[in-house]
Amino acid sequence: MTLETYTITLHGRRIRLHEHAPPSAAGDEAIVLLHGIAGSAETWAPVLARCAALGRRVLAPDLPGHGESEAPRADYGLGAMASTVRDVLAVSGVRHATVVGHSLGGGVAMQFAYQFPEMCDRLVLVGSAGLGPEVSPVLRATALPGAPLVLALAVNRVTLAIARAAARLGRRLGKSLKTETRELARHFGSLADPARRRAFLVIARTLMDLRGQRASAVEKLYLAEAVPTLLVWGARDPLIPVAHGRRTAELLPNGRLTVWQNAKHFPHVSDPDGFCLLLNEFVTGTEPARLTLDDVVERLTAAAGRKTPA
Repeated sequence: MTLETYTITLHGRRIRLHEHAPPSAAGDEAIVLLHGIAGSAETWAPVLARCAALGRRVLAPDLPGHGESEAPRADYGLGAMASTVRDVLAVSGVRHATVVGHSLGGGVAMQFAYQFPEMCDRLVLVGSAGLGPEVSPVLRATALPGAPLVLALAVNRVTLAIARAAARLGRRLGKSLKTETRELARHFGSLADPARRRAFLVIARTLMDLRGQRASAVEKLYLAEAVPTLLVWGARDPLIPVAHGRRTAELLPNGRLTVWQNAKHFPHVSDPDGFCLLLNEFVTGTEPARLTLDDVVERLTAAAGRKTPA
């Protein structure tokens, strides 16, 4: 197995990329893994460690403003993120991808399928954003006027050092955090970096307000009806409710939903073996969409209906 981590430069800005490229992988197809808000490609480490089972080229970038990628003052909207994913794939020689997105990454994946349908073979949405307004009150609170100050006081190098010391003490006493709790803590801890905290707030306030998620892909899902779609959710997800997955699966003729009863918001972390098995079965058991512009135009035209006088 070959697993590399390296940096590429896109439009003058650094993007960190993890790549698994087995010798048997050939052609211009790949699986791309997109992380959630405040996360990084590190959230996919358990999956990347098991990539041999997939037998395919796998790419996992740190999205702009996350991980080791640059965090400039820039556009962090879903469209800009999807364009970054397209550019990463293009310079990597990938023309067709199964796009796997967790949380925010799910919203980016759906936007990618909307903007670049000819490149999207399949969609895998894991506890995905963008499928309904309901979301955790903690995330909605980022819209409050004082949120930047509160976040800076709550998560910084000092509080992070205290939390790490407490975790070490807990381990000495025989106590340890559960896998998903550790993953959530790592996401939260990334906000100690001012640039990443700024990017987090820009993204959160772009996509959410005090009433919940504003960005929604639901009304455009009909364009992805021909794209095989797998939804994976934790039944106990406290951030984005599993009801979003159930509603979406009903809307997509080629959609299927898997709910893991003991998982929360990070099912790919809580059970990476099961996730890789599920992903492999999905990829090998479905045909890629391979949409053309004509396919998209046909669906748009059918949905637009008859022209009416102004």
